Amino acid sequence: MKTIPRTAQPATDDRAVARADLRRLLALFRPYWSWMAAGAALSLATVLANVALMAVAGWFIASMALAGVTHLAFDYFTPAALIRACAIVRTGGRYLERLVTHEATLRLLARLRVWFYVRIEPLAPAGLGRLRGADLAMRIQSDIDSLSNLYLRALVPVVAGGIGTLVIVAMVSAYSLPVAAVALLFLLLAGAVLPCLGFASTREPARAGIALRAELHETVVDSLQGLGELQVYGAAPAYARKVDQLSGQLVGQQRKLSDARGISQGALVACASVAMWCALLLAVPRLASPSLSPADVAMLAFLVLASFEAVMPIPTALQLVGESLAAARRIFDLADASPPVQDPPAPLPLTAQNDLVVRHLGFRYDDTLPWVLRDLSFDLPAGGRLAIVGASGAGKSTLVQLLLRFLEYPTGSIELGGVELRECAAEAVRARIAVVSQDTYLFNDTIRANLLIARPDADQASLEAACRDAQLHEFICGLPQGYDTPVGEAGARLSGGQARRLAIARALLRDAPILVLDEPTEGLDTVTGQALMSAIVRLMAGRSVVLITHELTDVSREFDRILVLEGSRETH
Repeated sequence: MKTIPRTAQPATDDRAVARADLRRLLALFRPYWSWMAAGAALSLATVLANVALMAVAGWFIASMALAGVTHLAFDYFTPAALIRACAIVRTGGRYLERLVTHEATLRLLARLRVWFYVRIEPLAPAGLGRLRGADLAMRIQSDIDSLSNLYLRALVPVVAGGIGTLVIVAMVSAYSLPVAAVALLFLLLAGAVLPCLGFASTREPARAGIALRAELHETVVDSLQGLGELQVYGAAPAYARKVDQLSGQLVGQQRKLSDARGISQGALVACASVAMWCALLLAVPRLASPSLSPADVAMLAFLVLASFEAVMPIPTALQLVGESLAAARRIFDLADASPPVQDPPAPLPLTAQNDLVVRHLGFRYDDTLPWVLRDLSFDLPAGGRLAIVGASGAGKSTLVQLLLRFLEYPTGSIELGGVELRECAAEAVRARIAVVSQDTYLFNDTIRANLLIARPDADQASLEAACRDAQLHEFICGLPQGYDTPVGEAGARLSGGQARRLAIARALLRDAPILVLDEPTEGLDTVTGQALMSAIVRLMAGRSVVLITHELTDVSREFDRILVLEGSRETH
């Protein structure tokens, strides 16, 4: 999976890609626009209630002071009630805003993660082979989490700030057009000009920070997973220095973002102060006219000052957009990758026969790399047993991926029941073949849940039958929770032999006519491995079996044919 480096793209193309990514994200958000709109409306109501509270409070305090000096009667019940109403709306609106916006955000994140999984699922495993697991985890977790800022901290503040600015300016214009013009000028400066400048200055640090964060995560995970090997070969200090270097670079980029945000917030506060003083300078001379009272001047000052709450989050919001778009590009780069194998426009149906015929099969991972498999041919009749033996790197696991249509073979042919696999749907082929691989993954769930992955509609009797065949049922019954016993992270609560037997039970539960065993005893001790292979031999009746191993064992006599892979070719 090759991508064009960012530095090689013109700035105009880069901006076009960012706009396209933004439109694409908004399209993904479309099913939840009602939630998003409700959150923005509540945010707007909260901002306006707070601005009105400040303005009415300023007018009320000034009016009460003037009434005390002039000894005039004053109705303080109405403004007091209005202040209470604004306070209630502000408090309730803030609570409801948090409730609705976070609900919308969680729904968006759930949709994005499901959408991303659906897009990358056809890439697994071959299409993700060049991507480190730590990098993939970063895209699924941190990068998608970063996209939550796009709605919660960018779209909501921009929408609320824009509409709020228009409403506030309209309110001010009812008292003084010059003051309204000044307020609009400084609100545009604080809510549009400063955020755009901040976005331009923080876009590159945000993008670099996302890339550094991913690289740092990969390096830390690699160093922890390979800590033993690093210590043996004396390479641990070099990895530690690399972690320190990446951490320093990441902190440097984050410092740039923090400095830019600090400057923008300081400039915004300055705009608010200058706008208030300009409003006073314009309003005070009008005290001589009956159109504006002293209490109105105080109200205008507080109204202009409080109005900047509407635009206060916008500079930070636009700066977060750069980080969100950088994370989105990493997600879309992977989501848009082409699967290694694509189904034909009109797939042919498989026949009821399960004979497997391989003729002159050849494969290599790149045109510049040597052949992994070359001119490989063999027959596996229905119910037959074939053992494929070869050293590491001989192409055994690659052959499994070709049979399962995870990889496309450039030369030769593979026929199942007389139908070329290239002409079939990949899912139809995989339904005929069950695989027990050497690295079968067990999820951090119960034994039952791990079994139901193979056949979600299986009943208890089917589960027990598969586990009996895999010599695992008695062990499970001896557990306090039986089939509802958690297996732990990656099957940590099971021994190596038990985990492998559970994988075999899962394969048997599919009841596929062809069973592929890829190094089934890898990582097991000799006694456990021999016991497992003896159990597997008993389970092979009625199925076509392909055993892939790096060495011959005592069970080799149970196989009809032994194929030895040597130097990308087979020997009989």
